[in-house]
Amino acid sequence: MKTANKTVSAERLVKDALEKAKFFADYHIFTYLNEEGALKKAREIDAKIKKGEKVGRLAGVPYVLKDNFLSPEGETTASAHILQGFNSPVTATAVKKLEDEGAIMIGRTNMDAFAHGSSTENSYFGPTSNACDKERVAGGSSGGSAVAVALDIVEFATGTDTGGSIRQPASFNGVYGFKPTFGTISRYGVVAMASSTDCIGFFTKTPEDMDLLMSIASGQDPKDLTTLPDYYNNAGEPAQVPLGHAVAPARRHGGRAASTSVVTCGDPQVNLRSARIGIIKDFDNESVDPEIRQALKKKCDELKKNGHEIVELSMPNLKYALAAYYIIVPAEIASNLSRYDGVRYGFRSENSKDLEALYANTRDEGFMPENKRRIMIGNFVLSSGFYDAYFLKAAKARTLIIEEYKKAFSKCDFILTPVSPNLAFKLGEKVNDPVSMYLEDVMSVPLNLAGIPGLTIPVGKSKEGLAIGLQLIGPRRSDKSLIEFAKELA
Repeated sequence: MKTANKTVSAERLVKDALEKAKFFADYHIFTYLNEEGALKKAREIDAKIKKGEKVGRLAGVPYVLKDNFLSPEGETTASAHILQGFNSPVTATAVKKLEDEGAIMIGRTNMDAFAHGSSTENSYFGPTSNACDKERVAGGSSGGSAVAVALDIVEFATGTDTGGSIRQPASFNGVYGFKPTFGTISRYGVVAMASSTDCIGFFTKTPEDMDLLMSIASGQDPKDLTTLPDYYNNAGEPAQVPLGHAVAPARRHGGRAASTSVVTCGDPQVNLRSARIGIIKDFDNESVDPEIRQALKKKCDELKKNGHEIVELSMPNLKYALAAYYIIVPAEIASNLSRYDGVRYGFRSENSKDLEALYANTRDEGFMPENKRRIMIGNFVLSSGFYDAYFLKAAKARTLIIEEYKKAFSKCDFILTPVSPNLAFKLGEKVNDPVSMYLEDVMSVPLNLAGIPGLTIPVGKSKEGLAIGLQLIGPRRSDKSLIEFAKELA
């Protein structure tokens, strides 16, 4: 897919994307199609091109928006009943940056309600199907976005990652999915899940496209005081190629394009030609699907063949990550979801005779079961008498995990692990077993607790044709290095 120019119109690009979206309607990818608005913007871009006016780096490129990003087009529901009827008066900072470069949003994608889930089965609008097998889950919570890219409806999609919600669906659908260092991209205008672990990222088909999107979206935002200075672009020149076009290699190494051999991004200097890759032996056990373990071994063999060093790591404190995550995150969820009361915006229960009943009935009818489960867990761990026993211990465990990664990165440049212990599972298989569903996150949540970046890279398919992805991890602010290294591996 090319950007709009004098021979390929933005209107044609958008019409093609909308036609594909309708063709794949039975996958339940979209909660809203922005047909009228997208075509109007496309014609405006075409008019600028015709006049010879400047257009952005994403001119005419259709994309999809996970339904927890605020923008005026359509209702922002976060796939939750309680937010139906909410039309945002503001635009998320990340959305504004993309559209200032000419990107065109063709629709909103389905997700687990409020991003609570690992399968997109917790959506009020029903589940999204996997791009490789319609009887299996898309992953979550950003399942709709991952499938939209995997089915080639659009070149890229936005996502949010609180504990693996970009990386896991990217793995399940065979695309690239990136969770940046915490604070790299502004969270302003994105429906909050857990404020200390939420990250904004993207799904793409190539690492070059990911590089371009990161160069556009990164940077400090006065509306989000957790954002970092723009170290991503300061690490090197941002990509200047349109989506879908490979970077012209300055030189080649082992048959692979290499735009640079050394990148510095706030982390120690990394030689991308002979990197040290850590493999966590604690994750190499019988609980991991044999085909995923084989894919990891195969990738390690390729890395060694191409001159990289494999370093075995012991990271025993990561065993606390899942327990810590499901204490800290529900606590923040309980706080963030307390604002939804049926009074100010969104859904309001009509079966209420007084204010207290209005609050109770609206929340009972408006939240999905998983939302309620996390609110109850969060309020419990924060309640008097239990804060020290649960939340404080989880916070201490989080510090241990941060230190564990620091220790690991003193021995290696990157870490390579599975994203999830399993391949995409069947629809309905785990939806009534929350503990089993939570265990899907065991390899992804440690990164969010530590605030470090992770990139899912597609590495092949299983015997049944299901996508397999691995997770490339770096230290804080190594985002540019990760993506440049992914270009080496592509």
